[in-house]
Amino acid sequence: MNILMFTNTYRPIVGGVSESVQRLKTRLQAEGHQVLVVAPKLEGQPRHEEDVIRVAAVQHFNGSDFSLPVPIPGQLYEAIEAFEPDIVHSHHPFLLGDTAARAAETYGLPLVFTHHTLYEHYTHYVPGSSPRMQRFAVALPTEYTKLCDAVIAPSSSVRDLMLQRGANDVVYVAPSGVDTRRFSRGDGAWLRRHLRIGDDAYVVGHVGRLAQEKNLPFLANAVARLLAEEPKAHFLIVGDGDARMAMHEMAVGAGVADRFHFTGKLHDQELIDAYHAMDVFSFASHSETQGMVLVEAMAAGLPVVALDAPGVREVLKNAENGYLLAGNDAQALASTLSNLQEKTHRDQLRKGALETARAFDESCCAERCLKVYRRAIAAGGPVSHADQDAWERVRKRLGAEWQLLRHRGRVLRSVFQDQPMLGLINPVDEETKAL
Repeated sequence: MNILMFTNTYRPIVGGVSESVQRLKTRLQAEGHQVLVVAPKLEGQPRHEEDVIRVAAVQHFNGSDFSLPVPIPGQLYEAIEAFEPDIVHSHHPFLLGDTAARAAETYGLPLVFTHHTLYEHYTHYVPGSSPRMQRFAVALPTEYTKLCDAVIAPSSSVRDLMLQRGANDVVYVAPSGVDTRRFSRGDGAWLRRHLRIGDDAYVVGHVGRLAQEKNLPFLANAVARLLAEEPKAHFLIVGDGDARMAMHEMAVGAGVADRFHFTGKLHDQELIDAYHAMDVFSFASHSETQGMVLVEAMAAGLPVVALDAPGVREVLKNAENGYLLAGNDAQALASTLSNLQEKTHRDQLRKGALETARAFDESCCAERCLKVYRRAIAAGGPVSHADQDAWERVRKRLGAEWQLLRHRGRVLRSVFQDQPMLGLINPVDEETKAL
């Protein structure tokens, strides 16, 4: 099968969507499929890339790690026609997602969309963030699904939320996969030595972008409480971002800054080794759609302590592979982490963590995605563009633009009707507000 993918984030960006696209591409190609990725041009991108087309982009939008592609469809059509795709897979509902919709309509191909992100949690990156902007962030992907032949949700929670919001009902659950065998093999001793963390230390870890939407001041507050009570406890934080300063200030205020270890971004085997330097993994985000880092941690044999949220609850089973906590209760999180200092307690959860990770192995997840592709193709069937004359292609491109205009009109109606947002997840309690 020839699969054409469109994504607004790709390497060298470190993040869940970028990693998901790269892993899916690699796995599908390993199984004999052809994959062509259309992604933005980015600083530090590999000089030589196979099966990737880069388009111009605005770098570091509004100070974030994200870049905004400037879609120029006319420059892509020659490459698309040479590739002869069987299906189009869009990983975003805007920018290059629009280009994906145009390409699918122009060539009569099925369009599949993966709803990776709960965009309402990211409106702070847009100037003038407001309730109306949040409604826009909910309406945009919801209406985009109605342009698609099939929709992929990374978790059952996200599928249910999408359907509650009125999305296209052809939604399938297919989480992004992890190379569990690779993540099971790591050497954390060297990183502990490098950071001067003793062999007898108890290391709580976290991996991810240090961004506002990840609820990291709350997490830092909870772990700082633990460290203040337990002199042998340390906090290992892998990643970087604007929230790093707030986390550091939390540690300074609690008098434990010397045991907050920020490694910055790590990749490949260094990242895997960092997981193996931890004793337990901690997570506090409410904005995840599947919690891929939780699976990575479990593949490394780590029990996980996290807050209940979409995507997280599908992975984390209370008292089986970790602990799932309700609400932003910093003391409850600190106490749960403290109880896991006993190695025998952690060992009881380790088996469950490894079993859970196996269910999310990338080979299983890629097969689920392929089933969605096959269903979409069987339902409508790709139309060979080789048999279309120039006027027919122009007609279809005009049809694509008309569909996109209708899509934007529905989004704008949803925004300006001032109706409550269905299924909006915004669990902020008084303790979090005070941080």
